[in-house]
Amino acid sequence: MIQRVTVPVLFPPPRYSHASVVEAGTKLAFLAGSVPLDAEGELVGPGDPVRQAEQVIANLREQLVAVGSDLAHVVATDVYVVSSEPSVLSAVWEVVEASGLSAGPHSSTLLGVACLGYTGQLVEITATAVVPEEPGTAVVPGRAENR
Repeated sequence: MIQRVTVPVLFPPPRYSHASVVEAGTKLAFLAGSVPLDAEGELVGPGDPVRQAEQVIANLREQLVAVGSDLAHVVATDVYVVSSEPSVLSAVWEVVEASGLSAGPHSSTLLGVACLGYTGQLVEITATAVVPEEPGTAVVPGRAENR
């Protein structure tokens, strides 16, 4: 079974979901790339990869809450940064580390890329997370629409 989730407190995505949850023994959520847009679809932190990384992490948290998970249950990420400079990639990675996202045992790839999907976008993170079956970690009613 595949459950597609659009997070109402985030901007409405064009033709994709913020997350997909697949139940196959362990329930997994495959999250669409979290981007540095606010709820109205406006770019946050133009020209500032660190500020954009902070917004991306905030949006990723919302995606995870919507599917009944959290940063501690992320098992894999891909972090995309528009830059060929290791210092810029490192600055974004510091935001990732400070968020607690990289604290658990998960795999991650940090990539410098030429461009991303939105004008002015400098950072994007995709993630795969386990959706725990523990009490108190269920999907918050009203926080997500199923597609």
